[in-house]
Amino acid sequence: MKIIVQRSGGVAGMKRTWTVRPEPPEDTDRWQPLIEACPWDDVAGPGEATGQPDRFMYSIRADQRRAVLPERELTGPWRDLVESARAAAEEAGPADLT
Repeated sequence: MKIIVQRSGGVAGMKRTWTVRPEPPEDTDRWQPLIEACPWDDVAGPGEATGQPDRFMYSIRADQRRAVLPERELTGPWRDLVESARAAAEEAGPADLT
């Protein structure tokens, strides 16, 4: 399993990427409910989402699932997944940040 969250845009237009590689079975048990809670079929895929000027866009990948969300739609389970991935990647150290 591999989870990648990329944030792009904003005033400076910089990209940040957080990558998490959960190790089964303990980490998989933690991450699977976060991934399953997200409404993957209800959001735009890559190249379909539109954002707002000077706001962030989030590209989220979890194995074969992909979604692109403008910052204003990063709520509920999406926010939980993104914040968890960001925290786990930052905890792992700078090698996982780009």
